[in-house]
Amino acid sequence: MSSFVVIYDRRNGHSSVHEYSGPDSHRRAFAERLRLESENHDSEVEIVSLVSDSLESIKRTHSRYFANA
Repeated sequence: MSSFVVIYDRRNGHSSVHEYSGPDSHRRAFAERLRLESENHDSEVEIVSLVSDSLESIKRTHSRYFANA
């Protein structure tokens, strides 16, 4: 399984994705999400961490983050 941090800007629908792999990927992704959230002061930017077998799966299950991709 891989983990992903998605940074999504609601204003323009743009998202960026960072992938983490390895046995502790979910911990590293979650820690990065918390770090990014602590620095984010824009209420229109959403930051999430997700665990999945692939980015393609996340694009299907969380499609709103990728509508403009």
